[in-house]
Amino acid sequence: METKKTSVLFVCHGNICRSPMAEIILRRMATHAGIADRLNISSAATSDEETGNPIYPLAKRVLAVHGIGCQNKVAQKMTVKMFKDSDIVVAMDNNNVNNIINIVGDKNADKIHLLLDYISESGLDGRHEVSDPWYTRDFDKAYTDITAGCKALLEYLKTTLGVTEE
Repeated sequence: METKKTSVLFVCHGNICRSPMAEIILRRMATHAGIADRLNISSAATSDEETGNPIYPLAKRVLAVHGIGCQNKVAQKMTVKMFKDSDIVVAMDNNNVNNIINIVGDKNADKIHLLLDYISESGLDGRHEVSDPWYTRDFDKAYTDITAGCKALLEYLKTTLGVTEE
């Protein structure tokens, strides 16, 4: 009998910067940790304005600098089904949380988390949100924050999956 996979859905506004970066980074980390086969990792947007578009070139570039490819990833809008099928929904900022709730209602809102909250109560430098590089233009900072959040999320997932270090 096949074990149920834990489903993680990353969400941001357009699904062309932060959430696909998080999806790709966590998938890579999970592969290196040997638990990728126990996870379904995806990402989506709260808006449909970028649907079908590839990862934004500057986000793609920062991933490439770190040896991470992102071919064939295109933006998609989050659906109620995607939300329901996810065990954990990880938003990049509080606006994303509010937009998710506007799409799906507040039932099961307890499965929505901010990525940086996995690091600690205070996130990085007291921040709880991954700043939107579309506006800040700081894709390196977004990469650093997302990577730190994904490392902490991976540790949480390993604990919930009962993975022990050998």
